[in-house]
Amino acid sequence: MTSEKATTFLNDRITLICPCHFGLESVLKREIQDLGYEISLVEDGKVSFEGDWQAVCYANVFLRTAERVLVKAGSFHAETFEDLFQGTKAIEWERYLPRDAKFWVAKATSVRSKLFSPRDIQSIMKKAMVERMRLKYHLTEFPESGCEFPLRVTIMKDEVTVGIDTTGVSLHKRGYRLLTAKAPISETLASALILLTPWKKDRILVDPFCGSGTFPIEAAMIAANIAPGMNREFLAEQWEHLIPKKYWYDVIDDANSRIDDNIETDIQGYDIDGDVVKAARENARNAGVDHLIHFQRRPVSELNHPKKYGFIITNPPYGERLEEKKELPGLYREIGEAFRRLDSWSEYIITSYDQAEKYIGRKADKNRKIYNGMIKTYFYQYLGPKPPRRNSSI
Repeated sequence: MTSEKATTFLNDRITLICPCHFGLESVLKREIQDLGYEISLVEDGKVSFEGDWQAVCYANVFLRTAERVLVKAGSFHAETFEDLFQGTKAIEWERYLPRDAKFWVAKATSVRSKLFSPRDIQSIMKKAMVERMRLKYHLTEFPESGCEFPLRVTIMKDEVTVGIDTTGVSLHKRGYRLLTAKAPISETLASALILLTPWKKDRILVDPFCGSGTFPIEAAMIAANIAPGMNREFLAEQWEHLIPKKYWYDVIDDANSRIDDNIETDIQGYDIDGDVVKAARENARNAGVDHLIHFQRRPVSELNHPKKYGFIITNPPYGERLEEKKELPGLYREIGEAFRRLDSWSEYIITSYDQAEKYIGRKADKNRKIYNGMIKTYFYQYLGPKPPRRNSSI
């Protein structure tokens, strides 16, 4: 691709596709709209929107609940491998890929479609891309020594959607969580669950099963308006023929200008394991929010707080192993007892334990099914009273 031709693409309107956790599309949709972009489509597990090439930078740096950011290269109907080959070949790959690009289908997913073999889909699409690039670049061989362009393909009811991954390592890898506890909750899921609640930075937040500190850290980053992708790299940073380096610098400057970490918060994380608490403190330091969070070794049986109208947002043990399952009824009874002591608080629990309400001793006001990877979980929401409005002096 010549530099002159590349420049003509900089102001192109493109469609971006952001996968997310199933059941949390509404949170991601709101985030994208808050960045000023127009939503074009909401589907199970993904949200699409329109933007320009700088939107790639904004989405990767600012979105808390997306798993990655894909540029939609094309879509078409395919019931046979010939359809798949011709549909892939018809996409203007030269618009995106320079002649030395390294390109491959990193992931292919098929749901209720006639084509279902990921390996065959990957192989045929690669051949079709090579055929197109040969014709456009007049090459017989491709060195594939340049930038990487991994593709992610979904086939739903024979409709093929092709996305080019701009992110690389998933967006839940913020870069701060160097130390993890057993079965940690992902950063993107933690953020989405916090944003589902009415919690705001001037309200108390406690996680009594904080593990590696993900809920408190994500809450502190939200409170201080720290963009989650500020301290990591993205695959598309190398695509200088499409996205000038200046775009990335401008977005990071914008992110820095929005930070307000000189705030007072009451965010607390407890865990029964002292080593885990140390790891959580270290992770908070890496995220630059350790001054906004109080971590402490404390069992849930000792959970208490003198103030009213706080929030518990937590991810208690699921009991995935058989021997752990036996301990769950007692543990969730303790959780229920702690809730009763905090009678004006709101409590939010994500767990795969379907007997949680029974042992907590109270039916949740709301219950939302969310898939945490392949595990079906329940987001139990116990809604406390709203605090009285403060009288404003005239």
